[in-house]
Amino acid sequence: QVQLVESGGGLVQAGGSLRLSCAASGRTFSTLTVGWFRQAPGKERECVSAKTWSGGDTYLGDTYYADSVKGRFTISRDNAKNTVYLQMNSLKPEDTAVYYCAARPGYFLSDPRGYDHWGQGTQVTVSS
Repeated sequence: QVQLVESGGGLVQAGGSLRLSCAASGRTFSTLTVGWFRQAPGKERECVSAKTWSGGDTYLGDTYYADSVKGRFTISRDNAKNTVYLQMNSLKPEDTAVYYCAARPGYFLSDPRGYDHWGQGTQVTVSS
């Protein structure tokens, strides 16, 4: 099992920034994809960013960003802390949602049903 714990959500004004953290523990995989998803009320859960690593810290493949967040969000990883971050800049009211990190062994999928391990979620609210 992989345990994921998110933190860093909150209330911010439009144009502001937040950094979400996803601390991972438990089982490791030779190839691991970590994705950030979000779900707004009445909407489906969507993938906003994801990245795949192999051998612990080797980056594989392209980084995924949803069109709606390209140029504003950045996914990164601190190997020493076993933590994945989502830096969110130039936030908009439409970014308001519960944000989840999720992990799956293997390569990237945008479908949340392809992810076995989920954090509890953290609320991000952007006021206009």
